[in-house]
Amino acid sequence: MTQRMNVAAVAPEGYRAVAGLAAYVKANVDPTLMHVIELRASIINGCSYCVDLHSRDALAAGEDSRRLFAVGAWEDAPFFTERERAALALTDSATRLGPGGVPDDVWDMAAKLFTEKELADLLLTIGTINVWNRITVPTRAEPPTTA
Repeated sequence: MTQRMNVAAVAPEGYRAVAGLAAYVKANVDPTLMHVIELRASIINGCSYCVDLHSRDALAAGEDSRRLFAVGAWEDAPFFTERERAALALTDSATRLGPGGVPDDVWDMAAKLFTEKELADLLLTIGTINVWNRITVPTRAEPPTTA
């Protein structure tokens, strides 16, 4: 596949705005939690560029490869804490928004385990990675073939 467009070159101000939101998230969300959220949403959205990027970032930060591989089947994997499970459930629901939005049980569990500020930051994390996925998938951005 050939990349269709380089959004950063075509709309640099908009691209910088999304990058600014990503910088906010990086400064305000636990990196381990951020990595699993970014990876999960990218898997759901079929974004190979972001799956590659966030997997490499997580590994470089010391994340266990077994946990990363298990993100695709997190509901059955024993590797995640209660908070991570709540964040992953919220990621699934917010990424796959349907007519009913995020179910009350998913929201209530996240609201129980995270402070209001943490929950807001989780939503910003989920929203940000979904924006990146919706930029890279349509433009066919490809991950680098060399490490």
